[in-house]
Amino acid sequence: MTTDIPDEFVDIRDGVRALCAEFPGEYWREQDREQAYPTEFVETMTKNGYLAVLIPEEYGGSGLGIRAAMAILEEVHKSGGNAAACHAQMYTMGTVLRHGSEEQKSAYLPRIASGKLRLQAFGVTEPTSGTDATRIRTMAVKEGDHYRVNGQKVWTSRAEYSDLMLLLARTNPREDMEKRHHGMSVFLVDMRDAVGNGLTIRPIRTMINHATTEVFFDDLMIPADSLIGEEGRGFRYILDGMNAERILISSECIGDARWFIEKASAYARDREVFGRPIGQNQGIQFPMARAYAQTEAAALMIQKAAALFDTGDPCGTEANMSKMLASEAAWAAAEMCVQTHGGYGFAEEYDIERKFREARLYQVAPISTNIILAYLAEHVLDLPRSY
Repeated sequence: MTTDIPDEFVDIRDGVRALCAEFPGEYWREQDREQAYPTEFVETMTKNGYLAVLIPEEYGGSGLGIRAAMAILEEVHKSGGNAAACHAQMYTMGTVLRHGSEEQKSAYLPRIASGKLRLQAFGVTEPTSGTDATRIRTMAVKEGDHYRVNGQKVWTSRAEYSDLMLLLARTNPREDMEKRHHGMSVFLVDMRDAVGNGLTIRPIRTMINHATTEVFFDDLMIPADSLIGEEGRGFRYILDGMNAERILISSECIGDARWFIEKASAYARDREVFGRPIGQNQGIQFPMARAYAQTEAAALMIQKAAALFDTGDPCGTEANMSKMLASEAAWAAAEMCVQTHGGYGFAEEYDIERKFREARLYQVAPISTNIILAYLAEHVLDLPRSY
């Protein structure tokens, strides 16, 4: 039904689709009902090498680009699943691979690739700063061969199920810096020893099963070699992870949108009311056709963003547009799918209400639509800064 651009990842897509068939709607409904982490799914993805797709071959991964990761995540969502339990391992790779030391890569990447370690937690957002990462208050103060970390993060998803965390913290106060994004550093924190020794994790229950938490740092001591790259340049480093995150989550949104469209179109062809299929009515046809057009247009933007990311070219504008357009396409498809199914769209067994809730998240996270619009207005259209 869809018009995917031909790529070299057909085998990967087929493999992911076959894997996802082992985790049907009943599996995801149970996880959602119990607010449980889909351990079996994550372990199977890891065993089959899909979470190590961006890790270079010399460290045990596949050494492929972000487009391969996009194909994997899209297929998970197009199959009715949810890759949020494991997608961070892919987008955090941008920071580690491009800015981590050889010692850090050798120590961690082979074990991440094999599944012996999980890198699923991304500690950036704080309660008082929200989307403005330059106003974070978590401080890492160097003391000899360690850093002492104090502060708090929120919406740090999967922290309970991760061994490592990519942490953004201030190493110099904001007011001492010439530019507001200076003075921040990135650390690769081993949480296995940290929990109970200065690190506390508290779950946050939400409207979707997202395993998100708030994290508290109280005099947590981490080795100085946890620092990634140079001290004070962390904000620039973290952008690689953020751009990858936006591109990859955009692919998940495309997968969701295609799932909704296929689900709705199949139902509209078969469901008869007033003696004819409801798909014959323009009130059903037009929203579906519009959602399809939005989805395919967004998919093209994501391909452009991915091409720039893989060549190391600036892609902030394209990554932001991809996330906005794909999330809006997914939400339009979700609305259409519920409306097409009527009352059945609210029934748990159809999976639509679960996917509907999941699709809503991406209007807000990992970055809100309003922030993207403000970014485009300032950095592309040369309009006055609005915040």
